[in-house]
Amino acid sequence: MGYGSRRPVRTPLLSAVTKIKRLQFTQEHKDWTVEHWNKVMWSDESRFQLHHADGRARIWQKQHESMHPTCMSTTLQAGGGSVMVWGLFSWHDLGPFIRVEQRLNSPTYLSIIADQVHPIMLMVYPNGDGFFQQDNASCHGARIVQE
Repeated sequence: MGYGSRRPVRTPLLSAVTKIKRLQFTQEHKDWTVEHWNKVMWSDESRFQLHHADGRARIWQKQHESMHPTCMSTTLQAGGGSVMVWGLFSWHDLGPFIRVEQRLNSPTYLSIIADQVHPIMLMVYPNGDGFFQQDNASCHGARIVQE
């Protein structure tokens, strides 16, 4: 019949407000040329697991092979830890790629912006015609960061 066990496609849960903001962004930028996008400096952060511990791996095995070493996934009691990194890039250049040593909250993010983004923007866009683009992570939208 064509049915099989599969994981559902993961998509972000978007509120009505987020959908409106995304539509507004696309309408505001629909006529941008490559030259406009060349002036955008993008940033993002990501957490990497040091030990694969998210439980999403799948294997093929026969019923009696469950205890065979090739059919096992080891675990660590505390999950194995992770590393948080933050980076910056544009059409022209790669900015710094730094390890975030502490929790990424608003004060930590503000420190990264002050220490990393401002000098890079001045170097890459000396005329001041560049745009800094970040996603909507809560630490990015905090009042102290926006000011």
